Amino acid sequence: MTPTLPILIVGGGISGLVCAYALRKAGIEAQLVEASTKPGGVIRSEIREGFLLDLGPQSISGTAALRSLCADLGIADQVEQAPSAAPRYVLIDGALKAVPLSPPAMLSSSFLSPRTKWRIARDALGTTRAPEEDESVAAFVRRKFGAELLERLVGPFVSGIYAGDPERLSLRAAFPQLYEAEQSAGSVIRGMRRAAKSRKGPRERPSLLSFRDGNETLVRALAAKIGPGLRVGAEVVGISVHREPAGATGFEIRISASGREETVLAERLIVATSADVAGTLLRDVNAAFEPVLAGIEYAPVAVVSLGYRREDVSHSLAGFGFLVPRSSSLQVLGTVWNSSLFPGRTPAGHVLLTSFVGGATNPGAAALSAQELSKLVHNEIAPLLQIRAAPMFSHVQTCRHALPQYNIGHMDRLRALERLRADLPALSFIGNYLRGPAIGNCVQLALATAEAIRSRAKST
Repeated sequence: MTPTLPILIVGGGISGLVCAYALRKAGIEAQLVEASTKPGGVIRSEIREGFLLDLGPQSISGTAALRSLCADLGIADQVEQAPSAAPRYVLIDGALKAVPLSPPAMLSSSFLSPRTKWRIARDALGTTRAPEEDESVAAFVRRKFGAELLERLVGPFVSGIYAGDPERLSLRAAFPQLYEAEQSAGSVIRGMRRAAKSRKGPRERPSLLSFRDGNETLVRALAAKIGPGLRVGAEVVGISVHREPAGATGFEIRISASGREETVLAERLIVATSADVAGTLLRDVNAAFEPVLAGIEYAPVAVVSLGYRREDVSHSLAGFGFLVPRSSSLQVLGTVWNSSLFPGRTPAGHVLLTSFVGGATNPGAAALSAQELSKLVHNEIAPLLQIRAAPMFSHVQTCRHALPQYNIGHMDRLRALERLRADLPALSFIGNYLRGPAIGNCVQLALATAEAIRSRAKST
């Protein structure tokens, strides 16, 4: 007899793990299957030659939901917060310049020209209307503030958040708060202020955090709590609709594990894989899923970690790190100064610098060999940070599907996905291509999905 599960979650990245944990905590028997031998997706931490490396995201946004989750998991005492005042730098005319992070600071600094400052001030005083059609981030910034702000600030930050191309990223999808601010107030600055004032509850100060033993601490804690509900090394190879005699719709799932294939039935299915994998898995449920989900592109990124003797680096490294405009001749997207943000990341007398190469604007660079990438990064950052010697340590981790691209038309794709899903109320999607790629966004969506299921189960 084919076993039946109340809920099956496919995909053991952060979204699937958080959802499974929340459901099981609520007393709902959710099972999670992950194709690889380790859960966590791109969130991985390793110690190599005394250096503590995060091989994916280097830090996590400290949202209220994430902090509450850490407390529930019993790992709040392992959280390390990056210095809130740590400056961010951008490479401008061959030198690293600190970024002013508020409109008043921007207007009083030399970071931008008087013309661009005037356009920022004009936004606070004037009124504009967004176009009806989907607008790229680049088009929006040029229209509102000019090309200089795009080049010096917005473009580099887009590379840092999405590894994306501002000429293709959709403003409404990637930065909905900016779109909504102009829509509601005719001004980004006035609209953002109005939204901040209307927000209920205590105001959160933006913060970035990690864990004493790296970001995989969160993954390990979730996996331990899920316990027997987590199964790794189990690849879902097919999904089809299963009709119950009473008329209810569930799913028949074929799973390959240890060289054998098995079939289970699930009353509810939560797909927490990447978009392209989800489309392939659901082609037998409804063939229309595949082209919609395949339309969501991913950017490849190589994470290059280099360790140096502190005495060989003349730069103070006081700050978060730096980002690089795409108009520069460099292939590095940006560099995080890990050892300046979190203690205990290196052997004594050393520093750890993690750089990113590739992204949507230069995908071929991520395909270089580890040796080529290490050499490339060292050669590009050494003059900027006054590094006088070769690295003592290097490690490269490449992810072909690092970050989903919220490109023009993304909101249309999500609406099409929701229309398809509406015909299958027992199917849910979670993941970083839906409401933001950051870990904090994924956690919030996973918790909201679990809560909706819990509330529905309680009312029946």
